Amino acid sequence: MASVTSLTASVHQHLANALSATLPEAGADPLLRRSDRADYQANGILALAKKAKANPRELATRVVSHVVTGDVIEDIEVSGPGFLNITVTDKAITENLAARAADPEGRLGVPFAETPGTTVIDYAQPNVAKEMHVGHLRSAVIGDSVVKLLEFTGETVIRRHHIGDWGTQFGMLIQYLDEHPHELDHKAAEVSGEEAMSNLDRLYKAARKLFDSDEEFKTRARRRVVDLQAGDPRTLQMWQKFVDESKIYFFSVFEKLDMEIGDPDIVGESGYNDMLEETCRLLEESGVAVRSEGALCVFFDDIKGPDGNPVPLIVQKSDGGYGYAATDLSAIRDRVFGLKANSIIYVVDARQSLHFKMVFETARRAGWLNGDVTAYQLAFGTVLGKDGKPFKTREGETVRLVDLLDEAIERASAVVREKAQDLSEEEIAERGAQVGIGAVKYADLSTSANRDYKFDLDQMVSLNGDTSVYLQYAYARIQSILRKAGEVRPAAHPELALTDAERALGLHVDQFAETVAEAAAEYAPHKLAAYLYQLASLYTSFYDKCPVLKAETPEQVENRLFLCDVTARTLHVGMDLMGIRTPERL
Repeated sequence: MASVTSLTASVHQHLANALSATLPEAGADPLLRRSDRADYQANGILALAKKAKANPRELATRVVSHVVTGDVIEDIEVSGPGFLNITVTDKAITENLAARAADPEGRLGVPFAETPGTTVIDYAQPNVAKEMHVGHLRSAVIGDSVVKLLEFTGETVIRRHHIGDWGTQFGMLIQYLDEHPHELDHKAAEVSGEEAMSNLDRLYKAARKLFDSDEEFKTRARRRVVDLQAGDPRTLQMWQKFVDESKIYFFSVFEKLDMEIGDPDIVGESGYNDMLEETCRLLEESGVAVRSEGALCVFFDDIKGPDGNPVPLIVQKSDGGYGYAATDLSAIRDRVFGLKANSIIYVVDARQSLHFKMVFETARRAGWLNGDVTAYQLAFGTVLGKDGKPFKTREGETVRLVDLLDEAIERASAVVREKAQDLSEEEIAERGAQVGIGAVKYADLSTSANRDYKFDLDQMVSLNGDTSVYLQYAYARIQSILRKAGEVRPAAHPELALTDAERALGLHVDQFAETVAEAAAEYAPHKLAAYLYQLASLYTSFYDKCPVLKAETPEQVENRLFLCDVTARTLHVGMDLMGIRTPERL
Protein backbone atom coordinates (compact mmCIF):
# COMPACT_ATOMS: atom_id res chain seq x y z
CA MET A 1 0.00 0.00 0.00
CA ALA A 2 1.14 3.54 -0.69
CA SER A 3 1.84 5.62 2.37
CA VAL A 4 -0.98 7.73 3.76
CA THR A 5 -0.59 11.50 3.48
CA SER A 6 -0.83 12.82 7.02
CA LEU A 7 -3.17 15.64 7.93
CA THR A 8 -0.15 17.78 8.74
CA ALA A 9 1.19 17.23 5.21
CA SER A 10 -2.22 18.00 3.67
CA VAL A 11 -2.61 21.24 5.63
CA HIS A 12 1.00 22.16 4.81
CA GLN A 13 0.31 21.70 1.10
CA HIS A 14 -2.86 23.84 1.23
CA LEU A 15 -0.93 26.67 2.92
CA ALA A 16 2.08 26.36 0.59
CA ASN A 17 -0.31 26.69 -2.39
CA ALA A 18 -1.91 29.79 -0.83
CA LEU A 19 1.53 31.32 -0.16
CA SER A 20 2.59 30.71 -3.77
CA ALA A 21 -0.61 32.35 -5.03
CA THR A 22 0.02 35.38 -2.78
CA LEU A 23 3.78 35.75 -3.40
CA PRO A 24 4.70 33.60 -6.42
CA GLU A 25 8.45 34.15 -6.00
CA ALA A 26 8.55 33.34 -2.26
CA GLY A 27 8.68 29.54 -2.17
CA ALA A 28 8.30 29.87 1.59
CA ASP A 29 7.76 27.34 4.36
CA PRO A 30 4.53 28.06 6.30
CA LEU A 31 6.28 26.74 9.46
CA LEU A 32 3.32 24.62 10.51
CA ARG A 33 3.07 23.07 13.99
CA ARG A 34 0.40 21.60 16.26
CA SER A 35 -1.20 24.20 18.52
CA ASP A 36 -3.28 24.46 21.70
CA ARG A 37 -5.30 27.39 20.28
CA ALA A 38 -6.47 25.54 17.16
CA ASP A 39 -5.42 22.26 15.52
CA TYR A 40 -2.41 23.89 13.84
CA GLN A 41 -0.60 27.21 13.81
CA ALA A 42 1.46 28.59 10.90
CA ASN A 43 4.22 31.04 11.88
CA GLY A 44 5.98 31.46 8.53
CA ILE A 45 4.20 34.69 7.50
CA LEU A 46 6.30 36.86 9.85
CA ALA A 47 9.64 36.03 8.21
CA LEU A 48 8.05 36.27 4.77
CA ALA A 49 6.60 39.75 5.49
CA LYS A 50 9.99 40.96 6.71
CA LYS A 51 11.61 39.74 3.50
CA ALA A 52 8.88 41.29 1.28
CA LYS A 53 8.83 44.48 3.42
CA ALA A 54 5.08 44.00 3.91
CA ASN A 55 2.75 44.34 6.91
CA PRO A 56 2.54 40.78 8.36
CA ARG A 57 -1.14 40.96 9.35
CA GLU A 58 -2.13 42.29 5.91
CA LEU A 59 -0.01 39.63 4.21
CA ALA A 60 -1.59 36.92 6.41
CA THR A 61 -5.07 38.16 5.45
CA ARG A 62 -4.15 37.94 1.74
CA VAL A 63 -2.84 34.38 2.21
CA VAL A 64 -6.07 33.36 3.99
CA SER A 65 -8.09 34.61 1.01
CA HIS A 66 -6.27 32.03 -1.16
CA VAL A 67 -6.72 29.06 1.20
CA VAL A 68 -9.21 26.48 -0.06
CA THR A 69 -11.50 25.37 2.79
CA GLY A 70 -13.91 22.45 2.75
CA ASP A 71 -12.62 18.88 2.73
CA VAL A 72 -9.49 19.32 4.88
CA ILE A 73 -9.45 22.83 6.33
CA GLU A 74 -12.60 23.92 8.11
CA ASP A 75 -11.50 27.30 9.37
CA ILE A 76 -8.46 29.58 9.22
CA GLU A 77 -8.02 32.88 11.00
CA VAL A 78 -5.32 35.51 11.45
CA SER A 79 -4.08 35.89 15.01
CA GLY A 80 -1.69 38.30 16.75
CA PRO A 81 0.95 39.94 14.54
CA GLY A 82 0.35 37.53 11.64
CA PHE A 83 0.03 33.94 12.86
CA LEU A 84 -2.49 31.66 11.17
CA ASN A 85 -4.69 29.41 13.33
CA ILE A 86 -6.05 26.45 11.38
CA THR A 87 -8.85 24.04 12.30
CA VAL A 88 -9.29 20.86 10.23
CA THR A 89 -12.61 19.14 9.52
CA ASP A 90 -13.84 16.20 11.60
CA LYS A 91 -14.38 14.35 8.31
CA ALA A 92 -10.69 14.73 7.35
CA ILE A 93 -9.55 13.35 10.73
CA THR A 94 -11.74 10.24 10.48
CA GLU A 95 -10.98 9.62 6.78
CA ASN A 96 -7.25 9.86 7.39
CA LEU A 97 -7.42 7.38 10.26
CA ALA A 98 -9.53 5.05 8.12
CA ALA A 99 -6.86 5.14 5.40
CA ARG A 100 -4.20 4.24 8.03
CA ALA A 101 -6.33 1.43 9.42
CA ALA A 102 -6.83 0.01 5.91
CA ASP A 103 -3.08 -0.55 5.38
CA PRO A 104 -2.96 -4.30 4.51
CA GLU A 105 0.65 -4.58 5.72
CA GLY A 106 -0.23 -3.38 9.20
CA ARG A 107 2.17 -0.43 8.91
CA LEU A 108 -0.61 2.12 9.58
CA GLY A 109 0.44 3.98 6.44
CA VAL A 110 3.99 4.65 7.66
CA PRO A 111 6.10 5.20 4.52
CA PHE A 112 9.47 3.64 3.79
CA ALA A 113 12.43 6.02 3.65
CA GLU A 114 12.94 7.52 0.19
CA THR A 115 16.58 6.45 -0.12
CA PRO A 116 17.25 3.53 2.24
CA GLY A 117 20.85 2.38 2.54
CA THR A 118 22.88 -0.08 4.61
CA THR A 119 23.60 0.60 8.27
CA VAL A 120 25.94 -1.42 10.45
CA ILE A 121 25.03 -1.02 14.10
CA ASP A 122 27.54 -1.99 16.78
CA TYR A 123 25.73 -2.58 20.08
CA ALA A 124 25.41 -4.94 23.07
CA GLN A 125 29.13 -5.57 23.51
CA PRO A 126 29.60 -7.97 26.48
CA ASN A 127 32.97 -9.45 27.42
CA VAL A 128 33.90 -13.13 27.26
CA ALA A 129 34.46 -14.73 30.69
CA LYS A 130 32.75 -11.81 32.44
CA GLU A 131 29.18 -11.56 33.65
CA MET A 132 27.04 -8.88 32.07
CA HIS A 133 26.30 -6.01 34.44
CA VAL A 134 23.97 -3.02 34.52
CA GLY A 135 26.40 -1.07 32.30
CA HIS A 136 25.60 -3.44 29.40
CA LEU A 137 21.89 -2.74 29.62
CA ARG A 138 21.71 0.59 27.77
CA SER A 139 23.81 -0.44 24.76
CA ALA A 140 21.62 -3.53 24.27
CA VAL A 141 18.24 -1.84 24.79
CA ILE A 142 18.97 1.33 22.78
CA GLY A 143 20.71 -0.60 20.00
CA ASP A 144 17.86 -3.11 19.65
CA SER A 145 15.26 -0.33 19.33
CA VAL A 146 17.33 1.62 16.76
CA VAL A 147 17.70 -1.61 14.73
CA LYS A 148 13.91 -2.08 14.76
CA LEU A 149 13.21 1.57 13.84
CA LEU A 150 15.66 1.54 10.92
CA GLU A 151 14.44 -1.80 9.57
CA PHE A 152 10.83 -0.55 9.79
CA THR A 153 11.72 2.41 7.56
CA GLY A 154 13.26 0.07 4.96
CA GLU A 155 16.95 0.35 5.85
CA THR A 156 19.15 -2.73 5.44
CA VAL A 157 20.58 -3.25 8.93
CA ILE A 158 23.59 -5.41 9.77
CA ARG A 159 23.98 -6.09 13.49
CA ARG A 160 27.43 -6.38 15.01
CA HIS A 161 28.08 -7.46 18.59
CA HIS A 162 31.73 -6.52 19.10
CA ILE A 163 32.39 -8.76 22.10
CA GLY A 164 35.59 -8.51 24.14
CA ASP A 165 37.19 -11.87 23.33
CA TRP A 166 40.89 -11.10 22.76
CA GLY A 167 43.89 -9.56 24.48
CA THR A 168 45.88 -9.65 27.70
CA GLN A 169 43.04 -10.85 29.94
CA PHE A 170 42.85 -14.16 28.05
CA GLY A 171 46.55 -14.88 28.42
CA MET A 172 46.06 -14.15 32.11
CA LEU A 173 43.00 -16.41 32.48
CA ILE A 174 44.41 -19.32 30.44
CA GLN A 175 47.71 -19.22 32.34
CA TYR A 176 45.90 -19.11 35.68
CA LEU A 177 43.77 -22.15 34.80
CA ASP A 178 46.84 -24.01 33.54
CA GLU A 179 48.47 -23.46 36.94
CA HIS A 180 45.28 -24.04 38.98
CA PRO A 181 43.39 -26.73 36.99
CA HIS A 182 41.53 -28.02 40.08
CA GLU A 183 39.58 -24.74 40.28
CA LEU A 184 37.95 -25.38 36.92
CA ASP A 185 37.25 -29.06 37.61
CA HIS A 186 35.02 -28.65 40.63
CA LYS A 187 33.55 -25.28 39.71
CA ALA A 188 32.81 -25.14 36.03
CA ALA A 189 33.11 -28.55 34.40
CA GLU A 190 29.51 -29.72 34.34
CA VAL A 191 27.52 -26.50 34.27
CA SER A 192 26.65 -24.01 31.58
CA GLY A 193 24.88 -20.69 31.16
CA GLU A 194 24.57 -18.38 34.15
CA GLU A 195 26.26 -20.74 36.64
CA ALA A 196 29.24 -21.45 34.38
CA MET A 197 29.59 -17.73 33.71
CA SER A 198 29.50 -16.97 37.41
CA ASN A 199 32.36 -19.46 37.89
CA LEU A 200 34.36 -18.01 34.99
CA ASP A 201 33.83 -14.52 36.38
CA ARG A 202 35.13 -15.65 39.78
CA LEU A 203 38.16 -17.30 38.17
CA TYR A 204 38.80 -14.15 36.13
CA LYS A 205 38.85 -12.05 39.32
CA ALA A 206 41.28 -14.49 40.98
CA ALA A 207 43.54 -14.39 37.91
CA ARG A 208 43.42 -10.58 37.82
CA LYS A 209 44.38 -10.40 41.51
CA LEU A 210 47.42 -12.64 40.93
CA PHE A 211 48.35 -10.75 37.73
CA ASP A 212 48.38 -7.45 39.64
CA SER A 213 50.38 -8.77 42.61
CA ASP A 214 52.86 -11.28 41.15
CA GLU A 215 55.39 -10.01 38.56
CA GLU A 216 56.51 -13.53 37.58
CA PHE A 217 52.90 -14.61 36.90
CA LYS A 218 52.37 -11.40 34.92
CA THR A 219 55.37 -12.30 32.70
CA ARG A 220 54.06 -15.86 32.15
CA ALA A 221 50.57 -14.51 31.37
CA ARG A 222 51.96 -12.06 28.79
CA ARG A 223 53.88 -14.89 27.13
CA ARG A 224 50.58 -16.75 26.94
CA VAL A 225 49.01 -13.81 25.06
CA VAL A 226 51.77 -14.16 22.45
CA ASP A 227 50.95 -17.89 22.20
CA LEU A 228 47.27 -17.03 21.70
CA GLN A 229 48.02 -14.46 18.99
CA ALA A 230 50.42 -16.88 17.30
CA GLY A 231 47.70 -19.55 17.16
CA ASP A 232 49.16 -22.11 19.60
CA PRO A 233 46.64 -25.01 19.35
CA ARG A 234 46.25 -25.78 23.08
CA THR A 235 45.94 -22.10 24.02
CA LEU A 236 43.41 -21.54 21.24
CA GLN A 237 41.42 -24.58 22.38
CA MET A 238 41.12 -23.22 25.94
CA TRP A 239 40.25 -19.77 24.59
CA GLN A 240 37.53 -21.25 22.34
CA LYS A 241 35.99 -23.02 25.34
CA PHE A 242 35.69 -19.69 27.17
CA VAL A 243 34.11 -18.07 24.09
CA ASP A 244 31.59 -20.90 23.58
CA GLU A 245 30.64 -20.98 27.27
CA SER A 246 30.23 -17.20 27.31
CA LYS A 247 28.02 -17.21 24.22
CA ILE A 248 25.61 -19.69 25.84
CA TYR A 249 25.36 -17.26 28.73
CA PHE A 250 24.99 -14.19 26.48
CA PHE A 251 22.13 -15.85 24.59
CA SER A 252 20.35 -16.69 27.86
CA VAL A 253 20.58 -13.05 29.03
CA PHE A 254 19.42 -11.66 25.69
CA GLU A 255 16.54 -14.15 25.68
CA LYS A 256 15.52 -12.85 29.12
CA LEU A 257 15.72 -9.33 27.66
CA ASP A 258 13.39 -10.54 24.89
CA MET A 259 15.95 -9.73 22.19
CA GLU A 260 16.92 -11.70 19.14
CA ILE A 261 20.67 -12.07 18.74
CA GLY A 262 22.08 -14.41 16.11
CA ASP A 263 25.45 -16.14 16.20
CA PRO A 264 26.54 -14.62 12.82
CA ASP A 265 26.00 -11.15 14.35
CA ILE A 266 28.67 -11.78 16.99
CA VAL A 267 32.02 -10.70 15.57
CA GLY A 268 34.37 -10.02 18.46
CA GLU A 269 37.78 -8.38 18.62
CA SER A 270 39.34 -11.68 17.50
CA GLY A 271 37.38 -11.46 14.23
CA TYR A 272 39.65 -8.65 13.03
CA ASN A 273 42.94 -10.25 14.15
CA ASP A 274 44.08 -11.05 10.61
CA MET A 275 43.57 -7.42 9.50
CA LEU A 276 45.58 -5.64 12.22
CA GLU A 277 48.98 -5.78 10.53
CA GLU A 278 47.60 -4.51 7.22
CA THR A 279 45.65 -1.72 8.95
CA CYS A 280 48.87 -0.49 10.55
CA ARG A 281 50.79 -0.75 7.27
CA LEU A 282 48.13 1.24 5.37
CA LEU A 283 48.09 3.98 8.02
CA GLU A 284 51.87 4.23 8.15
CA GLU A 285 52.39 4.18 4.38
CA SER A 286 49.78 6.93 3.87
CA GLY A 287 51.42 9.06 6.56
CA VAL A 288 48.23 9.13 8.67
CA ALA A 289 50.12 7.36 11.49
CA VAL A 290 53.76 7.89 12.47
CA ARG A 291 56.25 6.09 14.70
CA SER A 292 56.84 7.79 18.05
CA GLU A 293 59.11 6.16 20.65
CA GLY A 294 58.58 2.84 18.86
CA ALA A 295 54.76 3.03 18.88
CA LEU A 296 52.58 3.74 15.84
CA CYS A 297 50.55 6.86 16.66
CA VAL A 298 48.10 9.31 15.13
CA PHE A 299 48.31 12.89 16.43
CA PHE A 300 45.59 15.56 16.51
CA ASP A 301 46.02 19.30 16.94
CA ASP A 302 42.73 19.77 18.74
CA ILE A 303 42.92 16.87 21.18
CA LYS A 304 45.09 17.60 24.18
CA GLY A 305 45.52 16.06 27.62
CA PRO A 306 45.26 17.83 31.00
CA ASP A 307 48.92 18.93 30.65
CA GLY A 308 48.17 20.71 27.35
CA ASN A 309 50.19 18.22 25.28
CA PRO A 310 48.59 16.45 22.29
CA VAL A 311 47.05 13.06 23.12
CA PRO A 312 47.81 10.52 20.37
CA LEU A 313 45.78 7.52 19.30
CA ILE A 314 48.13 4.54 19.75
CA VAL A 315 47.44 2.03 16.97
CA GLN A 316 50.36 -0.30 17.73
CA LYS A 317 52.33 -0.39 20.98
CA SER A 318 56.12 -0.18 21.08
CA ASP A 319 56.31 -3.91 21.96
CA GLY A 320 54.41 -4.77 18.75
CA GLY A 321 51.08 -5.43 20.49
CA TYR A 322 47.82 -3.97 19.21
CA GLY A 323 45.37 -1.89 21.23
CA TYR A 324 41.65 -1.24 20.83
CA ALA A 325 42.34 1.40 18.17
CA ALA A 326 43.83 -1.14 15.72
CA THR A 327 40.81 -3.41 16.18
CA ASP A 328 38.29 -0.57 15.84
CA LEU A 329 40.00 0.77 12.70
CA SER A 330 40.11 -2.72 11.18
CA ALA A 331 36.40 -3.11 11.97
CA ILE A 332 35.69 0.15 10.11
CA ARG A 333 37.60 -1.13 7.07
CA ASP A 334 35.59 -4.37 7.16
CA ARG A 335 32.28 -2.54 7.56
CA VAL A 336 32.98 -0.06 4.77
CA PHE A 337 34.65 -2.28 2.17
CA GLY A 338 33.30 -5.73 3.14
CA LEU A 339 29.77 -4.99 4.33
CA LYS A 340 29.33 -1.93 2.05
CA ALA A 341 27.88 0.22 4.84
CA ASN A 342 26.60 3.74 4.16
CA SER A 343 26.51 4.47 7.88
CA ILE A 344 27.99 2.86 10.97
CA ILE A 345 26.44 3.47 14.38
CA TYR A 346 28.28 2.71 17.61
CA VAL A 347 26.01 2.46 20.65
CA VAL A 348 28.74 3.04 23.21
CA ASP A 349 29.05 4.68 26.64
CA ALA A 350 29.63 8.46 26.45
CA ARG A 351 32.85 8.00 28.46
CA GLN A 352 34.45 6.51 25.34
CA SER A 353 33.66 9.57 23.21
CA LEU A 354 37.26 10.77 22.96
CA HIS A 355 38.46 7.36 21.76
CA PHE A 356 35.82 7.24 19.00
CA LYS A 357 36.40 10.84 17.99
CA MET A 358 40.06 9.93 17.34
CA VAL A 359 39.21 6.63 15.62
CA PHE A 360 36.68 8.28 13.27
CA GLU A 361 39.06 11.14 12.43
CA THR A 362 41.86 8.63 11.71
CA ALA A 363 39.56 6.63 9.42
CA ARG A 364 38.51 9.86 7.68
CA ARG A 365 42.15 10.86 7.06
CA ALA A 366 42.82 7.40 5.68
CA GLY A 367 39.92 7.83 3.26
CA TRP A 368 37.86 4.97 4.72
CA LEU A 369 35.15 7.32 5.97
CA ASN A 370 34.07 10.03 3.54
CA GLY A 371 30.99 11.79 2.21
CA ASP A 372 29.46 8.44 1.21
CA VAL A 373 30.08 6.66 4.51
CA THR A 374 29.50 8.16 7.95
CA ALA A 375 30.29 6.85 11.42
CA TYR A 376 28.33 8.04 14.43
CA GLN A 377 28.68 7.31 18.12
CA LEU A 378 25.25 7.06 19.73
CA ALA A 379 26.69 7.90 23.14
CA PHE A 380 24.66 7.02 26.21
CA GLY A 381 24.76 8.19 29.81
CA THR A 382 25.12 6.24 33.05
CA VAL A 383 22.52 4.17 34.91
CA LEU A 384 22.19 5.72 38.38
CA GLY A 385 20.74 4.39 41.63
CA LYS A 386 17.93 6.17 43.49
CA ASP A 387 20.62 8.21 45.27
CA GLY A 388 21.74 9.71 41.95
CA LYS A 389 25.12 7.93 42.06
CA PRO A 390 26.29 5.19 39.64
CA PHE A 391 24.24 2.08 40.33
CA LYS A 392 26.08 -0.34 42.66
CA THR A 393 25.20 -3.09 45.14
CA ARG A 394 25.28 -2.31 48.88
CA GLU A 395 28.80 -3.79 48.92
CA GLY A 396 29.89 -1.32 46.22
CA GLU A 397 29.99 -4.00 43.50
CA THR A 398 28.62 -3.52 39.98
CA VAL A 399 25.07 -4.89 39.76
CA ARG A 400 24.70 -8.12 37.75
CA LEU A 401 22.28 -7.65 34.86
CA VAL A 402 20.56 -11.01 35.47
CA ASP A 403 19.78 -10.08 39.10
CA LEU A 404 18.32 -6.77 37.97
CA LEU A 405 16.06 -8.38 35.34
CA ASP A 406 14.90 -11.10 37.74
CA GLU A 407 13.92 -8.48 40.31
CA ALA A 408 12.05 -6.44 37.68
CA ILE A 409 10.08 -9.54 36.64
CA GLU A 410 9.32 -10.37 40.29
CA ARG A 411 8.03 -6.83 41.00
CA ALA A 412 5.98 -6.76 37.80
CA SER A 413 4.46 -10.18 38.52
CA ALA A 414 3.23 -8.84 41.88
CA VAL A 415 1.56 -5.89 40.11
CA VAL A 416 -0.04 -8.20 37.52
CA ARG A 417 -1.22 -10.65 40.23
CA GLU A 418 -2.84 -7.82 42.16
CA LYS A 419 -4.78 -6.63 39.11
CA ALA A 420 -5.39 -10.02 37.45
CA GLN A 421 -9.00 -11.20 37.52
CA ASP A 422 -9.10 -14.18 35.21
CA LEU A 423 -5.44 -15.09 34.65
CA SER A 424 -3.90 -18.48 35.53
CA GLU A 425 -0.59 -18.68 37.41
CA GLU A 426 1.11 -19.54 34.12
CA GLU A 427 -0.37 -16.44 32.47
CA ILE A 428 0.61 -14.25 35.44
CA ALA A 429 4.23 -15.48 35.10
CA GLU A 430 4.23 -14.82 31.34
CA ARG A 431 2.68 -11.34 31.72
CA GLY A 432 5.00 -10.59 34.65
CA ALA A 433 8.03 -11.19 32.40
CA GLN A 434 6.53 -9.05 29.60
CA VAL A 435 5.66 -6.22 31.99
CA GLY A 436 8.93 -6.40 33.96
CA ILE A 437 11.25 -6.46 30.95
CA GLY A 438 9.07 -3.83 29.24
CA ALA A 439 9.39 -1.62 32.32
CA VAL A 440 13.20 -1.81 32.28
CA LYS A 441 13.40 -1.13 28.54
CA TYR A 442 10.93 1.75 28.62
CA ALA A 443 12.65 3.51 31.52
CA ASP A 444 15.84 3.44 29.45
CA LEU A 445 14.28 4.35 26.09
CA SER A 446 12.06 7.15 27.42
CA THR A 447 15.21 9.00 28.51
CA SER A 448 17.30 10.73 25.84
CA ALA A 449 20.27 8.38 25.32
CA ASN A 450 22.93 10.96 26.23
CA ARG A 451 21.38 11.64 29.65
CA ASP A 452 21.93 9.62 32.81
CA TYR A 453 18.81 8.06 34.32
CA LYS A 454 17.80 6.70 37.72
CA PHE A 455 17.03 3.00 37.95
CA ASP A 456 13.99 2.94 40.24
CA LEU A 457 11.99 -0.30 39.98
CA ASP A 458 9.14 1.03 42.15
CA GLN A 459 8.58 3.82 39.65
CA MET A 460 9.16 1.58 36.60
CA VAL A 461 6.36 -0.87 37.44
CA SER A 462 3.94 1.85 38.55
CA LEU A 463 0.53 1.95 36.84
CA ASN A 464 0.62 5.75 36.98
CA GLY A 465 2.94 8.10 35.18
CA ASP A 466 5.27 7.72 32.24
CA THR A 467 5.86 3.95 32.40
CA SER A 468 5.48 1.06 29.98
CA VAL A 469 2.95 -0.53 32.36
CA TYR A 470 0.68 2.47 31.85
CA LEU A 471 0.91 1.97 28.08
CA GLN A 472 0.42 -1.81 28.35
CA TYR A 473 -2.69 -1.34 30.49
CA ALA A 474 -4.10 1.19 28.00
CA TYR A 475 -3.63 -1.43 25.25
CA ALA A 476 -5.15 -4.24 27.35
CA ARG A 477 -8.11 -2.01 28.29
CA ILE A 478 -8.86 -1.40 24.59
CA GLN A 479 -8.68 -5.13 23.85
CA SER A 480 -11.16 -5.73 26.68
CA ILE A 481 -13.59 -3.18 25.15
CA LEU A 482 -13.23 -4.76 21.69
CA ARG A 483 -13.96 -8.22 23.20
CA LYS A 484 -17.04 -6.89 25.01
CA ALA A 485 -18.31 -5.34 21.76
CA GLY A 486 -18.94 -8.89 20.51
CA GLU A 487 -20.65 -8.77 17.12
CA VAL A 488 -20.41 -4.96 16.84
CA ARG A 489 -17.41 -4.21 14.61
CA PRO A 490 -15.28 -1.03 14.57
CA ALA A 491 -16.19 1.12 11.54
CA ALA A 492 -15.20 4.65 10.56
CA HIS A 493 -18.05 7.15 10.10
CA PRO A 494 -16.56 10.34 8.57
CA GLU A 495 -20.01 11.97 8.54
CA LEU A 496 -20.12 12.13 12.36
CA ALA A 497 -19.12 15.19 14.38
CA LEU A 498 -16.30 14.52 16.86
CA THR A 499 -15.98 15.64 20.47
CA ASP A 500 -12.86 17.49 21.65
CA ALA A 501 -11.47 14.29 23.21
CA GLU A 502 -12.07 12.32 19.99
CA ARG A 503 -10.44 15.05 17.89
CA ALA A 504 -7.37 15.27 20.15
CA LEU A 505 -6.89 11.48 20.03
CA GLY A 506 -7.43 11.28 16.25
CA LEU A 507 -5.03 14.13 15.47
CA HIS A 508 -2.34 12.49 17.64
CA VAL A 509 -2.75 9.04 16.07
CA ASP A 510 -2.31 10.73 12.69
CA GLN A 511 1.17 11.92 13.73
CA PHE A 512 2.53 8.37 14.19
CA ALA A 513 4.23 8.14 10.79
CA GLU A 514 6.04 11.46 11.22
CA THR A 515 7.18 10.45 14.72
CA VAL A 516 8.58 7.11 13.53
CA ALA A 517 10.43 8.81 10.65
CA GLU A 518 11.94 11.39 13.03
CA ALA A 519 12.93 8.80 15.67
CA ALA A 520 14.61 6.63 13.00
CA ALA A 521 16.42 9.52 11.28
CA GLU A 522 17.78 10.85 14.59
CA TYR A 523 18.41 7.43 16.22
CA ALA A 524 16.14 8.72 19.00
CA PRO A 525 13.78 6.07 20.47
CA HIS A 526 12.92 8.52 23.28
CA LYS A 527 10.90 10.57 20.77
CA LEU A 528 8.76 7.52 20.00
CA ALA A 529 8.38 6.80 23.74
CA ALA A 530 7.17 10.37 24.38
CA TYR A 531 4.66 10.07 21.52
CA LEU A 532 3.27 6.76 22.85
CA TYR A 533 2.92 8.07 26.41
CA GLN A 534 0.98 11.06 25.05
CA LEU A 535 -1.16 8.66 22.99
CA ALA A 536 -2.03 6.56 26.07
CA SER A 537 -2.80 9.76 28.05
CA LEU A 538 -5.12 11.07 25.31
CA TYR A 539 -6.80 7.67 25.10
CA THR A 540 -7.39 7.70 28.88
CA SER A 541 -9.00 11.14 28.55
CA PHE A 542 -11.16 9.91 25.64
CA TYR A 543 -12.18 6.80 27.64
CA ASP A 544 -13.21 8.95 30.63
CA LYS A 545 -15.27 11.41 28.57
CA CYS A 546 -16.71 9.34 25.72
CA PRO A 547 -18.84 6.24 26.41
CA VAL A 548 -17.90 3.66 23.79
CA LEU A 549 -20.35 0.74 23.97
CA LYS A 550 -23.07 3.01 25.44
CA ALA A 551 -22.69 5.82 22.90
CA GLU A 552 -25.89 7.51 21.69
CA THR A 553 -26.25 5.89 18.24
CA PRO A 554 -25.09 2.60 16.64
CA GLU A 555 -22.90 4.65 14.24
CA GLN A 556 -21.24 6.45 17.14
CA VAL A 557 -20.57 3.11 18.88
CA GLU A 558 -18.88 1.82 15.72
CA ASN A 559 -16.88 5.01 15.22
CA ARG A 560 -15.64 5.03 18.82
CA LEU A 561 -14.74 1.36 18.56
CA PHE A 562 -12.84 2.30 15.41
CA LEU A 563 -10.94 5.01 17.35
CA CYS A 564 -10.16 2.44 20.07
CA ASP A 565 -8.94 -0.09 17.50
CA VAL A 566 -6.65 2.29 15.56
CA THR A 567 -5.21 3.56 18.86
CA ALA A 568 -4.49 0.00 20.02
CA ARG A 569 -2.82 -0.86 16.72
CA THR A 570 -0.66 2.27 16.96
CA LEU A 571 0.35 1.38 20.53
CA HIS A 572 1.14 -2.19 19.46
CA VAL A 573 3.34 -1.23 16.49
CA GLY A 574 5.03 1.58 18.43
CA MET A 575 5.79 -0.57 21.48
CA ASP A 576 7.09 -3.33 19.21
CA LEU A 577 9.59 -0.84 17.73
CA MET A 578 10.93 -0.39 21.27
CA GLY A 579 11.10 -4.17 21.80
CA ILE A 580 8.21 -4.15 24.30
CA ARG A 581 5.32 -6.64 24.32
CA THR A 582 1.66 -5.61 24.51
CA PRO A 583 -0.32 -8.37 26.29
CA GLU A 584 -3.96 -8.72 25.21
CA ARG A 585 -5.08 -9.17 28.84
CA LEU A 586 -3.65 -7.77 32.05
